[in-house]
Amino acid sequence: MGFLPFDRCAVTRNAFTLFCYREPARTDLKPGLCRASVSQPRFSSPSPATLRALCRTTPVKASAVHKKPKICTADELHYVNVPNSDWRLALWRYLPSPEGKPRNHPLLLLSGVGTNAVGYDLAPEYSFARFMSAQGFDTWILEVRGAGLSAKQTLNADFRISSPIGVSKDLILKSSEPQSLSKNIMRLSEMRSGFLHEVFLQAGQNSAIAGQIMDLSQKLMNIIEESHRLVRLLFFDLQDRFSTTLEDFQKQLDLVVKYDWDFDHYLEEDVPAAMEYIKTQCKPKDGKLLAIGHSMGGILLYAMLSRCCFRGSDPGFASVATLGSSLDYRSSKSSLRFLLPLVDPAQAFKVPVIPIGTLIAAAHSLASRPPYVLSWLKTQISAPGMMHPELLEKLVLNNFCTVPAKLLLHLRTVFQEGGLRDRTGTFIYKRHLGQSNVPVLAVAGDQDLICPPEAAYETVKLIPEHLVTYRVLGEPGGPHYAHYDLVGGHTAIDRVYPCIVEFLDRHDMI
Repeated sequence: MGFLPFDRCAVTRNAFTLFCYREPARTDLKPGLCRASVSQPRFSSPSPATLRALCRTTPVKASAVHKKPKICTADELHYVNVPNSDWRLALWRYLPSPEGKPRNHPLLLLSGVGTNAVGYDLAPEYSFARFMSAQGFDTWILEVRGAGLSAKQTLNADFRISSPIGVSKDLILKSSEPQSLSKNIMRLSEMRSGFLHEVFLQAGQNSAIAGQIMDLSQKLMNIIEESHRLVRLLFFDLQDRFSTTLEDFQKQLDLVVKYDWDFDHYLEEDVPAAMEYIKTQCKPKDGKLLAIGHSMGGILLYAMLSRCCFRGSDPGFASVATLGSSLDYRSSKSSLRFLLPLVDPAQAFKVPVIPIGTLIAAAHSLASRPPYVLSWLKTQISAPGMMHPELLEKLVLNNFCTVPAKLLLHLRTVFQEGGLRDRTGTFIYKRHLGQSNVPVLAVAGDQDLICPPEAAYETVKLIPEHLVTYRVLGEPGGPHYAHYDLVGGHTAIDRVYPCIVEFLDRHDMI
């Protein structure tokens, strides 16, 4: 599809309705020569210093009437309808540098569970997406249903299930005195008590699960009360993190009925719809894409390869790279196990959502300030000293969304015998991965607590040896890499991104 001479365009094509918000192509990018780290393969590309300059380049803004939302830092924002559903998925597009190496395939980026596109573009000088576009790749980030700017269509309008900017400033109290915050915490506590009372009337006071959810609820209230205790010293900073209006709470309750999808919805509907749309836009000669998946994004890629092997169909990838991903976590001490206590009460009470984004944002101050009540949270995301504090804060406050309990129930099968299964429980994805003929790069971080190297290797060892490249990044004396350092750490542009580009470069042939 060619662009219409307007900033916003909509075209009906086959089963899709295509929407895009665009900005003019960048024409001012300059080439250079790149260095790779000593432990990485060398290849020709702009140097880190030049790349940072390229990535800072700000595209010309579109007209005010049709401009992209402020949170979207891509060159273009596209929407694609998912067939047989009400969902319109957001695709952030980063146009290839006209001075970059010509590429044969567009590049699709998939994010982790309950996250949006922000994690791939935290800041211009460290942006994973900008790095790839500067290398000549036509780069697309998919926001699956419920994430970021993806929206569910209603009879009257579109609405987004998750705020694209994490904890929305428009929905946070702007109290000017600590007394206002105290009142709001009291009101929240009263609401919580009333909500639990209604739940227990339905489930039964003697239910063992009722005790679990009461305990969980009490722990969450303890976090809020701890923030209240610190409010006298940190009020002006904490009020934006721990105060939520009753209106916002009611909106969340109104939306819970909309959270009704699992991992297979992403696999069978969202990703294929995005792939078809990208192919209509970029028209690769062989009809294939390159793909990179971080965390759950990599799990999706593994599952697609396995499913296509079972069906005898072409997955449509020239090559894939996975970052901190596996189909089987049983052999590791993955911190994903911490989510399991959240899932069981949610399942018992048919609560469809777990607001991970809100909880992480609320806990951030307790993790980064004395008395460091939740200091363990930071190492789940980034190894010490590997991510600039302001970028870590941006990631925590803007990248995470509310997660359907149904999705977590599905994903916890990675801890069962055989690893991840489909929603019926009968199809084990890792069983067919060995039949794949798609080249795979699997990258693990040496201090990744979510997907430790031993978990990543459980999947790597199933892929034919001549098709898989496995890298564990990190050195005994540093640097070290936790889960998000692979896509946003301050050394990633020198040590991680070049490794991925070198692999993609070898398999970008027709």
